[in-house]
Amino acid sequence: MAGLVVILAGCSQPSTLEEIRSEGVLHVITRNAPSIYYEGRDGPTGFEYELARRFAEDLGVELRVRVADGNAEILSVLERNYAHIGLAGLAATEERKGRFHTVPTRLTTASVVIYHRDRERPEDLEHLVGDTIHAVANSNHIRHLEELAKDIDGLVWQAHTELDAAGVLKRVESGEFRLAVIDANELALNQVFYPDVKSSFSLSEPENLAWLFPQQQDETLVTAARAFFERIESDGSLAQIKERFYGHLDRLNYVGARTFVHHVRNRLPQYETLFRDYAAEEGLDWRLLAAIGYQESHWRPNATSPTGVRGLMMLTRNTAEHIGIDNRLDPEKSIKGGARYFTMVHAKIPERIPEPDRTWFALASYNVGFGHLEDARILTESAGKNPDRWMDVKEFLPLLSQKEWYSKTKYGYARGHEPVAYVQNIRRYYDVLAWMKDPRAPTDQIARQEPFNENPATARPETLPPEAAGLPKALGLTPPTL
Repeated sequence: MAGLVVILAGCSQPSTLEEIRSEGVLHVITRNAPSIYYEGRDGPTGFEYELARRFAEDLGVELRVRVADGNAEILSVLERNYAHIGLAGLAATEERKGRFHTVPTRLTTASVVIYHRDRERPEDLEHLVGDTIHAVANSNHIRHLEELAKDIDGLVWQAHTELDAAGVLKRVESGEFRLAVIDANELALNQVFYPDVKSSFSLSEPENLAWLFPQQQDETLVTAARAFFERIESDGSLAQIKERFYGHLDRLNYVGARTFVHHVRNRLPQYETLFRDYAAEEGLDWRLLAAIGYQESHWRPNATSPTGVRGLMMLTRNTAEHIGIDNRLDPEKSIKGGARYFTMVHAKIPERIPEPDRTWFALASYNVGFGHLEDARILTESAGKNPDRWMDVKEFLPLLSQKEWYSKTKYGYARGHEPVAYVQNIRRYYDVLAWMKDPRAPTDQIARQEPFNENPATARPETLPPEAAGLPKALGLTPPTL
């Protein structure tokens, strides 16, 4: 009996990682925000969610997501060791390192001051005195404001427990808040929806955002997460995920955003049914087709370019003849032709290229031609980069306008900057359409009706948010009833 006692005493408890693999589930708690997690039309999405999904897949377990009301709940759940990881969009500060294990996500952000463009721009910290600065409670910004208040008399702020970043942006847009502080990455994701909001200056240096782990856990899961991030950073997967969520956010300025929303309200209704019907015929996402049409002509059926490209979808004469369109100025025929032609272009892109990159390539080919796209992919491969990855190829497309590069290609000169801007613009137009027409729609998965990312069947949210989490009520619009 004494020997048995010794043996039992020598048995160790299973590690955190062993427990997770034994149960087959990785429990994550998060909150709704376009930079972190939200429910799209085809399931969960968001930058940090995508990372967590891949991590769970890497571990060979199911990802189970619980959605919290805000960061206070996330921190409370982690402190009680009721979840394995917290995705809160918080920086790895010294204070948090003392409360939790932390693993940087390799995404940095800073606290930026925002204001309404019609009001005086605050030039420095002294200009913040005399106004109330608004911020989300339990966010990265409260610590910066507390530090600044030690040196600046009269600095006043209000922390809002009931608001998220989108709520703060909405109130700055409406004029209810004069000044606020928000994460730079949240501003980048939401800027197009709030064109009257401008950034002034940063309250902090860029900080690494981090995953948070309960202090009660041992280091096994943390070590696995660190190894995971090192691996996806070294193989380029992390950069590709960043490009998907953040790589197209600078393409729609204030004037462009205002003009686009005006045209969505006043021009699109004339053609929306046509976009829906002919996109459905070809198995396309109608909002992608509409975004292409807007980029081509701003939905003007009589548009004509100096080179003779005509109509709402700006088809060339040869293209129209090839796909059987006899009147390019007829909006219905033009939209039908555009849908048919894009489907043909998409089909030429190698099937091995995963979505959404295959669609980005198809858009570039639609704009510059398949031959020039292939030239850029060959240049990309020659430079040791991935010709099947849009984030790599878009660096080489502009080189087709330089003799030292296009002289080495089969199809020669091309205005290679144009397809890059073309794709970026369409992605941004799609973002706005996805929100205005369907708040639950994902903004990183577009075009054909099958999902573009790997099947998220291993992800099972325990709580569904009532609307597209974190996405703003775009430019004052009220979302439709879901």
